[in-house]
Amino acid sequence: MPLKLSRDVGFYRLLESQARVAIRAAQEFHTLSHSFAHLAEQADVMEEIEHEGDLLTHELQDKVAATFITPIDKEDLRELSQLLDDVVDLIEAAAARANLYKLAEPREDLAGLTELLVKTTEVTAEAVTELQQGFHRESIREKLKEIHTLENASDQAFRSALSTLFEEPGVDPLYVIKWKELYDRIETAVDKCEDVAKTIGTMLVKYA
Repeated sequence: MPLKLSRDVGFYRLLESQARVAIRAAQEFHTLSHSFAHLAEQADVMEEIEHEGDLLTHELQDKVAATFITPIDKEDLRELSQLLDDVVDLIEAAAARANLYKLAEPREDLAGLTELLVKTTEVTAEAVTELQQGFHRESIREKLKEIHTLENASDQAFRSALSTLFEEPGVDPLYVIKWKELYDRIETAVDKCEDVAKTIGTMLVKYA
């Protein structure tokens, strides 16, 4: 494929599309967190969303490789794209594990964790959407601060969920392992959103 001399805004649109897929994945998982009655079907939906995210990631990576002049550094585009893809992958993996382990019902703290996940993906998408407007907007910095605040709240909720899990009287060790794996993936997905914020923060300095 020939290299193109272009400052194509399509890069921003692809990143925004990836961020919206992350929101959909988080919302679907939040719905699932209230009931495991249709866990297999919901896990299939999550897999379809993850596949859509993969297609967008590949499209952006191919576009980066085929474009000579990009609106921001190619490394930054690749990193943001990969981090957004990681968010979706981790959420899908959590749903897949719940289905694989045949978990009968959600724990009470799962909905709180997934609610924070949804909020974090939403603010992350807002920050990504603002990139096309330039790197001097104070509103972007406010979004990055909000993501950091949400990550802290998620971290506290994660620790509380683990504490409750570990201290449950007579709990089956295998049950603990299964749920800890689920919680770990949710928390890591939120951490990836903060990584997106850190990358954007670095870009604000670089392109100021």
